[in-house]
Amino acid sequence: MTRHPDDATLRRILTETRSIAVVGASAKPSRPSHEIYSYLVSTGDYQVYPVNPTIAEIDGVPVYPRLADLPVVPDMVDVFRRFDQLPSVLADTLALGRLPKTLWLQQGLWHEQVGRDAESAGMQVVMDRCLMVAHARLL
Repeated sequence: MTRHPDDATLRRILTETRSIAVVGASAKPSRPSHEIYSYLVSTGDYQVYPVNPTIAEIDGVPVYPRLADLPVVPDMVDVFRRFDQLPSVLADTLALGRLPKTLWLQQGLWHEQVGRDAESAGMQVVMDRCLMVAHARLL
């Protein structure tokens, strides 16, 4: 189980990832999902796709209503959703056909069944970690 991977594993995930879907991205600058989305874009390291069915754009960038609407299958799905919505995010992820390499549940999010099911499907799982903090610290 790799839900709390060590620094070497996190560094490998971050350097091998090329595209990230930010599920639950917000257009509100005060929200952590907006800050982290903006940070990921600013690094230039990733193609970042905001996903949220309730907004049309973030900072002039189109927002995709669902993972299935993305033009690519991302390498990572970074999740900002409530605990009770995590199983449906995983179901949407598994329905993509080709799976992302990593399911990353942001700081404060932990779901044992989602973690087990994602790992069983072949994805690396990171839980209760801030992607921005990990990136800034390790890269």
